[in-house]
Formats: sequence, C-alpha cells, structure tokens
Amino acid sequence: MDSLFDDNDMTGLAAAISRGDVSAREVVEFSLARLEERNPAVNAVVATRAEEALAEVDAGLPDGPLRGIPFLIKDLHADVAGMPTTNGSRLFAGRVAQRDSELVSRYRRAGLVVIGKTNTPEFGQNASTEPVLFGPTRNPRRLTHGVGGSSGGSAAAVAVGITPAAHASDGGGSIRIPASANGLVGLKPSRGRMPVRTPLAAPLGVEHAITRSVRDSALLLDLTSGPAAGASIGIAPPVRPYVDEIGADPGTLRIGMVTTMPNGEAVHADCAAAAAGAAAMLEKLGHRVEAANLRFPQDALLATMQYLMAAPMSVQIDHRLAELGRGLSDDDLETMPRVQYERCKSRSVTDLSFAYSELDRAAREIGQFFAGYDVLLTPTLGKPTPPLGLLDAMDVDAIWQHGGIYGALTSPFNTGGQPAISLPLGEDSTGLPLGTQLVAAHGREDLLLRVASQLEAAYPWSTAPVWPATVE
Repeated sequence: MDSLFDDNDMTGLAAAISRGDVSAREVVEFSLARLEERNPAVNAVVATRAEEALAEVDAGLPDGPLRGIPFLIKDLHADVAGMPTTNGSRLFAGRVAQRDSELVSRYRRAGLVVIGKTNTPEFGQNASTEPVLFGPTRNPRRLTHGVGGSSGGSAAAVAVGITPAAHASDGGGSIRIPASANGLVGLKPSRGRMPVRTPLAAPLGVEHAITRSVRDSALLLDLTSGPAAGASIGIAPPVRPYVDEIGADPGTLRIGMVTTMPNGEAVHADCAAAAAGAAAMLEKLGHRVEAANLRFPQDALLATMQYLMAAPMSVQIDHRLAELGRGLSDDDLETMPRVQYERCKSRSVTDLSFAYSELDRAAREIGQFFAGYDVLLTPTLGKPTPPLGLLDAMDVDAIWQHGGIYGALTSPFNTGGQPAISLPLGEDSTGLPLGTQLVAAHGREDLLLRVASQLEAAYPWSTAPVWPATVE
C-alpha cells in the first residue's frame, strides 16, 4: 500500500481503485493511519472525521472519477457539515457548520472522501501558517521553517503523504506560496472560475487545490469549476475539459520574464535563479523567453489589498459577534487581524467604492501585458521560505517589515484576476523548494495547463512524500 499511495498521484490512485487493485475503504483507512502517524510532526490537520468518513465509504460513494480518494478541506470559509469552521481564529472556535459549502458538495459528488480540515493562519491573513489557535504548521523538509500560507496545512499534508491532494484557497498567493514552500503544484484559477457566495464579497479570493501533479489540478478544475446555481456573475466555460489540455501542444509561446517586485526592487537571488532555470527549460522546449517590463499599478494594488482583504474579514467578525451576542474581547483576535479590523471600521463607503475602482483599473492595466505576451514567468516568492516566527501575526512590526515580500509577485494576480500556477522547478541555496510562477490572461487556464504539463513531462519533479520529517 505504501508504494501504491506514494508512487501515484490522485488520478493514478483513483484508477487503481476503479480497476479493483485496492478498495476505497483500504485507501481511506491507510490515509487515516498516515494522518495519525505523520500529522504530529507537522501539525497540518486540525480536525478529523475518521468514523464518519469510513461510514460514508461503507454506505456507498457516488460513482465519480475520484471515488474513494481521501481529501482534506482547508479550515477557512469552506464548510463541512458537522465539522468546525474556525478560520484559524479563537473567535470562531466552537462554530460547527450545519451544511456543506457548494465546493465541498462538488467534491463529494466527484467521489472524494473528506477526512479532516487543515491548519490556516487567522482569516488567511498571513504568508505563514502559525495561528495562535492551533499553533504552527512545520515544513517536513526542515521543521524549523514554515510551509507558507494561508493554505499551509493543506500543502504540508500533501507533502508528507497524508492525502494526494487537498483543498486550498488563494486571496493573495495562498495556494501558490505554500505550493512553492512544499515542492507542489498550486493553481489559482481566474476570478469567476470557481463557485463563490458572490464575487463582490471577496473579489480577491478563489478556491481550488494543492496537488502533486498538473493533471490532478486539471481534473479537480473540471469537476468543480463553474458558478453556483443562481449566481449572477460568471466566466465563459472552457471549450473542452481541462484534462484534455494535459500533453496538448501549447505551440511556440512568447513568454515575458519579470524578476523584480511591483515596487521595483529585485527579488532574492535564489528566487531569481529558480526563475532563470525555468526560463532555460522553456527555451529548450522551443518557447521564446525574454526579459519584460510589467509596470504594476502599485497604488491600485496597495489600495485593493488594504481594503478588500480586510472588509470581508470584518463582516465575518461582526456576524460572529452577533451570533455570540457580545462585543469583541481582547483575546478574540491576533494582533495583526485586530489592527486590520479596527482600521476597516474607520473606512467609509467611499473608501470601499474607491478600492473597487482600483481593482478594476489594476485588472485592466495588468491585463494589457498579455496583448504582447502569451505567458508571464516570475519567481513565486520574493524571498525563500522563512523560519517559523519571522511572520508572527502577534507582532505587527514583524508583519509590516517582512510580510509583503513573500506575496509580492502573487497578489497582483488576485487583484488582476488572472490565472496563475506555481510549479516546483527549483530550490534555494539551502535545499528548500522554490516554485516558479506562470501567469496567463484572464480565462486562460487551458494555456497554463498545456505549458505546465509540457514542463512536467520534460523536467519531472519528485512526487514522493517527504518522510520522515527532518529538523535540519
């Protein structure tokens, strides 16, 4: 079972179940045993449902393409009936969901078996996963270091082999940053691609997954994308299934490479070297890669990130306080989210309207880049994965000093709404993984999947779990 679980991605494991090589119950039982064995070292999973998961298998699963595959849900916004949704916050501890969210329902219809929920920083507002509520998630390659955020628990769980893929979400890099830190694949879909309550409620965020392989990301996108019933805003569906893009010829692409941050500063040398290595790979595959000048609308990016990340969080906090029938206590929130909450309370409707207008301007200005290039290539991170404690959300000065650099090249595409993928094509000078980010025009996940799968085939990365975890 170890080799079956470790040598296959999610798609391969599902095929083994379908062929009868192994039963769905055996796979779920094995995953639960892995969770019990490996989670204490990394603290990736913060709530489990072992008995319920096995009961669902025994009762008969939907005959979906991923029938019997164990899966984990990030403990941020996504509800699993009967399980807590804490958003990584002490204020929400004890809140139990009454029903599945739309995306979780789609996962279930695909045959996935939810076995637990994964750690996240409070309200996803950090590039490292170390909330006060549950404590830090540790990088299995070096336990003194973080796993990125905010989908860090999901990434660590996949990295140690608890499940072959896990749910994730991305409001400023929260899929791509953990994918980079853990040597995994992380695709952020276009704005409007995935179901949401309403794009106006959280215009920067989008849900998807962290996976071992590009084809797994494509398959999950096929099974879960599209607006929820009754949604008033959506996006044109793909012309064919995303899995059909795997191995499809992307043609000769014109790729622009950027290795400076939006403020004009250079990224860390290790990150730049990883991007240069990916550029060389792409050139060997016949693409044209050249240094490009993407003029990020820095003022628009700052306005949207400051207002539109804090506003949905503030609404959630107020709703929770209303549920509890009390005001905010000193130990309800970590320091940084509290500062954001209080700042948001001082903002006006005019400020919010301005932020939305800046969102639209940033989307248009960044989008113009793709009139001249098919794909943008950047480092995923502005700086290699930090040690735990550097991004301490209880220390506002530390976050202001260090936090922005890690998502500097991911967050612009949350503001712009373009799809972006991080691929594990490099490492830093100490041996920790470094991702390379590819970005395409809005709605062009198909193109990203073609070129990403081409890179994966030509320069395959290891999908083997990182175990045992190491201190140094």
